[in-house]
Amino acid sequence: MSNAFGGLLNIVLIVLFLVLVSGYLAFNVNYTKAFRVKNKIISTYEQYEASCNSGSKCATIINDYMKSLGYSTDHPNKSGSCLNTGAATGEVGGSWECRTGYCICRVKVDAKRAGDVRKDTRDRVYYKVVTQINVDIPIINKIMPSLRIFQVRGDTKQIILPE
Repeated sequence: MSNAFGGLLNIVLIVLFLVLVSGYLAFNVNYTKAFRVKNKIISTYEQYEASCNSGSKCATIINDYMKSLGYSTDHPNKSGSCLNTGAATGEVGGSWECRTGYCICRVKVDAKRAGDVRKDTRDRVYYKVVTQINVDIPIINKIMPSLRIFQVRGDTKQIILPE
């Protein structure tokens, strides 16, 4: 009888180990997808100098890339202001706008208020990007149903606004 319990314990430990390893591998694959999508969004916004409204060529490139990569997730549900600091750095405005698969925030930098020492005092803008890591593993979803803490964040370079 004790041999049966020992065998059962071994099987349970092996299954638990396989579930943990599979979950870790699935998380890494989804993290890589979210990281690549974030980098593509940043590079596309910088390439098109922030003219990425819905329906534009820039937005089409981003959506096509997400489809080709197999990245599908709900948007990260961001709301409110995206500024950590304010008047001291010259950052003005900024609230999250969520699109399919990512959220983006436009932050205007007032060069005169930021104490910029460059000769070029034109206003600039940069974008904060957040993508969601899709953790869709049934066993883990039963334990933690609303797992939205895994996000990848990044910022674009500052883009000079036309006068």
